[in-house]
Amino acid sequence: MAEGGAGGDRPQKVMVAIDESDCSHYALEWVLANLRRSFSSSPLIVFSVQAVPDAAYLTAASLGSPPMELIQVIQQHQKQASDALLKKAEKICAQHGVEVETITDVGDPKEAICQAAEKMNIDLLVVGSHGKNALQRAFLGSVSNYCVHNAKCPVLVVKKAA
Repeated sequence: MAEGGAGGDRPQKVMVAIDESDCSHYALEWVLANLRRSFSSSPLIVFSVQAVPDAAYLTAASLGSPPMELIQVIQQHQKQASDALLKKAEKICAQHGVEVETITDVGDPKEAICQAAEKMNIDLLVVGSHGKNALQRAFLGSVSNYCVHNAKCPVLVVKKAA
């Protein structure tokens, strides 16, 4: 990444998308160890997404239409988990002496990550790789693959060594 940013004088905006996996925490640590100079004049942006609860699962689990209380409890639990995840990321960044801005959103993770990167004019999006094989990716999808093909900025996929 060129000094001074893609826009000439503006600082580089680097965003790391994280979830609860070891792979995403490894990606965050990797960025802090290897790309620190790329975002030294602006905070590192750490982004997390709360997935929308699967309505089909909730309907089946409640034997009909899910009660509003169940939906609220699940949403509250997801928010608490996301907040804890971002607090952990803040702590990791603080240990490296890096200023961080944490952001959370609700929605489909792969779409929310790409939309946030575009909206925030991110210069580099970093995601971890879960190391799924081709069959798993075909059925489950891959957030990193989606981001590589749909983000409007360069995407770095950090894969943890085996």
